[in-house]
Amino acid sequence: MKNKLKISDPYKIVTLANMISLLRALLALPIVYTLRDSSLGSITLLLILIAILSDALDGWVARRAGEVTHFGQFIDPIADFICILSVTSYLVLAGRFPAWFFLFYISRYVLIAMLAIYAINRNEFYLSANWWGKWATGITSLALLFHIWPWGAFPWIKDFMILLATSLMVLSWCVYIKDFYILFKK
Repeated sequence: MKNKLKISDPYKIVTLANMISLLRALLALPIVYTLRDSSLGSITLLLILIAILSDALDGWVARRAGEVTHFGQFIDPIADFICILSVTSYLVLAGRFPAWFFLFYISRYVLIAMLAIYAINRNEFYLSANWWGKWATGITSLALLFHIWPWGAFPWIKDFMILLATSLMVLSWCVYIKDFYILFKK
């Protein structure tokens, strides 16, 4: 996998973009806390929207400031994972979200992480998200929103969003596996 972004200082850690990513990971705590109390629904929605917007904002800030870093490429998908996993875990335990998706999400992430760690230990490359994965994260976020606040006008939307997110994750997974295969074949 080739890094397509210009990395000005690859080992820099303290950047605005990286702090935005870390904030997104930390938002998992208040989001899950507010999910427990339906009277805090507006706050939950606001926190989830901040988390979703921060996912787009961190990359934009990094590129704009010329501060794309290896740490940023590493922490961004981890922040997404922490936030989505936390909310999904709560919803599964509350019986409001399909457990099979939760297990699939974890399995996919663990496999990609293991391959990435192996590649990094070989000094081969630094993992960065592919577009299918970015879309999968966005659609998963929408699926979570539809499970938190069901939309009665379209009762099928919850299942559709889960299937769409799953399809995009499978495509993303295939791209990662292909890229790892090419990398390890060298």
